[in-house]
Amino acid sequence: MEFITTRRSIRRYTAEPISSDDIKDLLVAAMSAPSAQNEQPWQFVVIEGRETLAAIMNFHPYAKMLQEAPAAILVCGDTSLEKSPGYWVQDCSAATENLLLAANSKGLGAVWMGVYPRQERVDGMRLLFGLPDHVIPLSLVAVGHPAEQKDPAQRFDPNRIHWNRW
Repeated sequence: MEFITTRRSIRRYTAEPISSDDIKDLLVAAMSAPSAQNEQPWQFVVIEGRETLAAIMNFHPYAKMLQEAPAAILVCGDTSLEKSPGYWVQDCSAATENLLLAANSKGLGAVWMGVYPRQERVDGMRLLFGLPDHVIPLSLVAVGHPAEQKDPAQRFDPNRIHWNRW
């Protein structure tokens, strides 16, 4: 529960690089997510180049943290792997959340930036990374060693719970 309740969106990072072992652990966590009919329709692009990270800021209005983040991971849905059409969004969202929780458990900071369904962001990612037509970018996660600390958010609201019916 601690890694879930203390996870926060971190947007400030130190210059310390992320180890390849840490990146692999984040991807193992992402690929451990549940998916419809166990189809695992995800593909990932690991981004570490400063110029490439900066280029994302040209078409994604909420990507300013990439100025400091040493890495980012683009989570994509591969529609050619779908057994249940349309569920790639849920499957890749679960993978994204697993990645965020794994980052928090390792003492790393991360933030989820939405890409899909904003067409200008989808098109920008497609062009920048040469994504094939059957691969749709869902989310971009900036990752780094945090240069900010945030207290856990208190988001539990019993008024949002309905038992047995509305």
